[in-house]
Amino acid sequence: MIRRRAPLMLALLTQGFLACGVAHAQPAGQDLEALQEKAMKAAVARVAPCVVQIETSGGSDVIGTGFGGPQVRKGTGPTTGLIVAADGYVISSAFNFANKPSAIFVAVPGRKDRLVAKTVATDHTRMLTLLKIEAKGLPVPTPAPKKDIKVGEWSLALGRTWVGLDASPSVSIGIISALGRIWGKAIQTDAKVSPTNYGGPLIDLEGRVMGVLVPASPRGQDETAGVEWYDSGIGFAIPLEDINKVLPRLREGKDLNKGLLGITAQNTDIYGAKPIIASIAPDSAALRAGIKSGDIITEIDGVRVVRQAQVLHLLGEKYEGEPVSVKVLRGKQELSFPNLKLSGTLSAFIHPFLGILALRDDPELGEEIRYVFPKGPADAAGLKAGDRIMKIGLATTPPQAFSGRDELSLALDHLQPGTELSLQVNRKASKKTETVKVTLGVLSEAIPEQLPELASKKQALAPRKLARTGPPRIPAKKEDKKEEKKKPETGLLKRSTPGRDHEYWVYVPEDYDPNVSYALVIWLHPAGKGKDKETEQIIGAWDDFCAENHLILLCPKAESEGGWLGSEADFVNQAARAVMGEYTIDAQRVVAHGMGIGGQMAFYMGFNARDLIRGVATTGAILNNPPKDNVANQRLSFFIVAGGKDPLLEGIQQSKEKLTEHKFPVVYHEIPEAGNQYLDGVMLRELIRWIDSLDRQ
Repeated sequence: MIRRRAPLMLALLTQGFLACGVAHAQPAGQDLEALQEKAMKAAVARVAPCVVQIETSGGSDVIGTGFGGPQVRKGTGPTTGLIVAADGYVISSAFNFANKPSAIFVAVPGRKDRLVAKTVATDHTRMLTLLKIEAKGLPVPTPAPKKDIKVGEWSLALGRTWVGLDASPSVSIGIISALGRIWGKAIQTDAKVSPTNYGGPLIDLEGRVMGVLVPASPRGQDETAGVEWYDSGIGFAIPLEDINKVLPRLREGKDLNKGLLGITAQNTDIYGAKPIIASIAPDSAALRAGIKSGDIITEIDGVRVVRQAQVLHLLGEKYEGEPVSVKVLRGKQELSFPNLKLSGTLSAFIHPFLGILALRDDPELGEEIRYVFPKGPADAAGLKAGDRIMKIGLATTPPQAFSGRDELSLALDHLQPGTELSLQVNRKASKKTETVKVTLGVLSEAIPEQLPELASKKQALAPRKLARTGPPRIPAKKEDKKEEKKKPETGLLKRSTPGRDHEYWVYVPEDYDPNVSYALVIWLHPAGKGKDKETEQIIGAWDDFCAENHLILLCPKAESEGGWLGSEADFVNQAARAVMGEYTIDAQRVVAHGMGIGGQMAFYMGFNARDLIRGVATTGAILNNPPKDNVANQRLSFFIVAGGKDPLLEGIQQSKEKLTEHKFPVVYHEIPEAGNQYLDGVMLRELIRWIDSLDRQ
């Protein structure tokens, strides 16, 4: 059955109608809609013998979405594939096998029995899986050349799920709405694309295959990314021409990985900011070539670029091992790096550790040490609480002055463990200035058993002294009349976004002091637990802790009773920014905290709001998808709690292992007698001490 989306324009219909070999003249009395249906049926009939039905058995019943929020229950019905070689090779969406089935069966039109299929290889950048069945003489579709595919032309999305092999595939009608999407890898259509036709072909009115339908997202990197957009008018297909180019490698059983240059951008605004390199991954193509932090990318493969999105687009199509030529601006000199061989995997970045906590909200030059971690690098070098670090440098270079905790953290984050530093320190005990050598270790996940009560100098609003050379800054002109600043609201506050489409609660301690930097905890409620009464209960468990430890609690409300959607991350981000604009918030201690599906959303926020979130705290939650890479200038730490009797225990343990493998600092607590429940007072205090130590250096 054809699902009609809109009437065809006469010119486009005639073009496709004639291409299908239908009579040139329109028969008398036959209306435009009838001609449309006849043309489309002819196109579908041409490719239908190549569209197979795939069934799986075994594997997990539930898989995570690419947005790390709600889960998807894997359907029990058949899925779709496309024959790509006469000797039994079938391509399909990797989503159809994300639950790791134990058996795969393929039904081919015109053949009575289902055939057992085996997985040959997976394209991990375009999220396609190649299958092999024992069959010969299979029909192969005609690919539509990429150069012939135009925005605005009609497209048909085919699937063979709930229809038999003797019937025509299911069809959804739309147009090609964009080309080169998902960083250059996909065709976009507004035909309805969903799990019912993932793996099926997107065809034109001549019956040629333009691409293979897949879920996809510019922000996701796995086989489930983009599945939440199903039937939304935004669907994607990987061009068959591109699939055919790599088919020989897939047939050899070689998985294909995304080609990685190994750089991290300085700014998360990929559309507005210049492509300035913040960090270089160890053992990467960029590092081996001599590209450095601070370089500005100006050209990729001969194409000039001015923003990070262009870099992502030009690199997005490339596979591991493929060459790329890069030009960068270093100072006033443009440097060329031709034919760099892209990596497929990168060594995980490991954050260095000096082994101290700073006294916060201090406007003076340097940094006063609040706490020294026992047996850490600073402890080994003899540093003490109360000492003030005034200058820092590599062991071979003169130490340089710096302006406070944040500037020191930024300098440390770009160094590697094992780096030897030279520190100029004003000693509290002797009142003398000394030069101390210290070798950086690996960022520790240890939580101090007890931290000094004094955490802040309470001068957060005071002008900060700057450690830099050059002409003095011109002071701002003083106004004759100072506008009286409104006193920030405190207590339990109910807010909404400017568009009034989302609500959230904020709890601010009654004794809020704007001269103290507060940690911000973003509570992401479990499914069905976002009502006002339930939010008030959570705030009631936190309010005393908030007052004692300078915490502000933000409680966004999910739109659906079923839980969080990845698309709601923008709203949560917006609410957090609003709170940060109104109150004094420590940017190094912003934590996404959740339980169950709320915990999954917290994981998602951690990896997809890296410029905001510095800590993720979960209870009873599984990290469904592989973690993204650790980033030098965007630290991320994890606090994970599991109940020994929680049915999800094994998955939570595996989540911890995945994060550890990617070199993230992880604090893990397993409570033997607990099930799937919220934290008790003891564990809540442990969590708060972890939050208090997130700005460790």
